[in-house]
Amino acid sequence: MSTLEIKVTARISVDISDQRPPIMLQNSNAKTGPVPIPHAHKVHPTNPGGENATLTFIGTATTLVEWRGLRIMTDPNFLHAGDHVHLGPGVTAKRLTNPSMPINQLPPIHLILLSHYHEDHFDKLVEDKLRRDLPIISTPHAAHHLTTAQYKDEPFTAVTALDFWEAADVSAGDAKLRVIGMPGKHVPTGLTETVNELVGAVPPINGWMLELYGDSGKPYRIYISGDTLMVDELKTIPEKFPHVDLMLVHLGKRVIVSCRKMPFNPEGIQGGTTIPAPKIPLLMVTMDAEQGIQLVHLINPDVTIPIHYDDYDVFKSPLTDFQELVTKVGPDQRVIYLNRGDQYSFKV
Repeated sequence: MSTLEIKVTARISVDISDQRPPIMLQNSNAKTGPVPIPHAHKVHPTNPGGENATLTFIGTATTLVEWRGLRIMTDPNFLHAGDHVHLGPGVTAKRLTNPSMPINQLPPIHLILLSHYHEDHFDKLVEDKLRRDLPIISTPHAAHHLTTAQYKDEPFTAVTALDFWEAADVSAGDAKLRVIGMPGKHVPTGLTETVNELVGAVPPINGWMLELYGDSGKPYRIYISGDTLMVDELKTIPEKFPHVDLMLVHLGKRVIVSCRKMPFNPEGIQGGTTIPAPKIPLLMVTMDAEQGIQLVHLINPDVTIPIHYDDYDVFKSPLTDFQELVTKVGPDQRVIYLNRGDQYSFKV
């Protein structure tokens, strides 16, 4: 398969009439939480009107996309301020914020998109509580962990693995969509990538392209970057998708101070998320503000929404870094900022 050939490897049917809670509950009569009321509501900055779908920002990389009765959750992370996650060999991070809602108050969820198997995207609370039959689309690496019950006797039973340029066609009542695995890398190509493959400091990741097919037949495209760096593989995305309606860009500049006293920066990397490991004391794994702007200019979406930027103590570049660059080099009129609990409405 060529790098630009999309291969449909799965077809998923989702029952949007299923109103069960997304978490396992001992009380079978327990009710789900209400559909969240947004703290603030935003629409297309230059072409509003006809909105029939929403995106709600919960925190970190966790969002809810709702369209035609289908509710998709991305990268569920529901720990609260003060809780810790494991991010690599000997590495932990503390959450600084609360999600806009607790996990036990979620409305019905019909599909989860998991960019990679990392605890700040799929924490142990989530892994313990989610229903095992809840449909999940993720990387082959994450699918292996979720379906082999590495830490428990209850594996997830509805996990679909997608590699780069592989797609799943999803049917959910009147909602028809395609989920496509997009290229992305936690670590740069070269020596760092080779060493990471040996020590397993950080897992492989996917970006996603969601194509929502409305009445016009023309897909509404949502590109979710995932925790990628600005690597050459991303340059293939606009070749295949010259028009993207909405982009969710993972920022963060998450920096974890090396466990060693000797400073080390492989391949001269600056900024971004960095994670130490026994043989990789400092490793950049997500975009900083400058790389985020580069991605905005590369993909050139109609609207960009930054997420995943300040929820843990390993995030060292505030959102203002990105905002200042947007103001300086553009496109400031096409970037929307959501606080946790805010909602963006759009037209498919």
